[in-house]
Amino acid sequence: MKAVVIDRPGSLQVVDIDPPELTAENDVLVRMTAVGVCGSDVHIYDGTNAAARYPRVMGHELVGVVERVGPQVRTLRPGDRVTINQIITCGKCYACVHGRGNVCRELKVRGVHVDGGQQELMAVPERDCYLLPASVTDVDAVMVEPVTIALQSCSRAALARDDVLLIIGYGALGSTIHKVARLQTPNVVVADIAGDRLEAAQAAGAAAVVDLTREDLAESVLRHTDGYGATVSIDAAATQESLMQALEATGNAGRVVSMGFNASPCEVSQFLITSKELDVRGSRLQNGRFPEAIRLVREGLVDLGGSVSHTFAFTDAQAAFDAIEARDPAVRKVALTF
Repeated sequence: MKAVVIDRPGSLQVVDIDPPELTAENDVLVRMTAVGVCGSDVHIYDGTNAAARYPRVMGHELVGVVERVGPQVRTLRPGDRVTINQIITCGKCYACVHGRGNVCRELKVRGVHVDGGQQELMAVPERDCYLLPASVTDVDAVMVEPVTIALQSCSRAALARDDVLLIIGYGALGSTIHKVARLQTPNVVVADIAGDRLEAAQAAGAAAVVDLTREDLAESVLRHTDGYGATVSIDAAATQESLMQALEATGNAGRVVSMGFNASPCEVSQFLITSKELDVRGSRLQNGRFPEAIRLVREGLVDLGGSVSHTFAFTDAQAAFDAIEARDPAVRKVALTF
């Protein structure tokens, strides 16, 4: 079968590899139909993802059809469409025992630490597969995993109805966070450098938008919040400046959630954290959020339609990454299809 392998940063190859075997009685063989390309995949491609190991088959936003099942599989059968949990945990460390397996000490992420979905077939445990609603297409279904990420970030933020949420960055991640967050609070302020993204945020119901190319973020947020500041800020931009901007724009007793994965140091102010008694929290991956994400999609509370702007055949992965690297604002979310 064919797979896309990145052997070192900037180098993709389409190669022939042996198909996987069902090594456990509760394994299922999934034929991939679509895989999303995430920002973290781009960082693996660029060599700026500190967690990546090479060579690697990337891809963790996974959609496929069950082709074969092991003898102990009870909930799936050939022909079922599924999305696949991207994380593998030990179940024994402090984080796992305390219900936070998404930061397991021995955490492995498909497509990062072990091979992911940019290959024709995957063998995975039955427990890691979730049935997809018939109403969602394969391409749109790659966005189920980002919805789980958004749910995790809102949970880490303890987002509530009376919060004013600031989302910094309105790409694929920030816009998905907005879809989830607006189910919990109508008071969402979006900041970005791209005018078309700010227009999209307004069309999606943002209470206010901030153009970072010509407005000071903290001043603008204060103006939109009667001088208090956001009560929750989620940094979905992960630039060198965005975490500090979030601290400045968040009011007393607020929460700041960082979603960046860049290992380079960035500047923050102890005074802002201490004087306002801010909670600064990380949010990584997701923690058992797939059933909730699928329920929201099934019930029409989160619409995945239109999120993917471009598709490429998975054997044209190089063209897909070239399109993303060109930074054309029209390229919002890319999916590889099989």
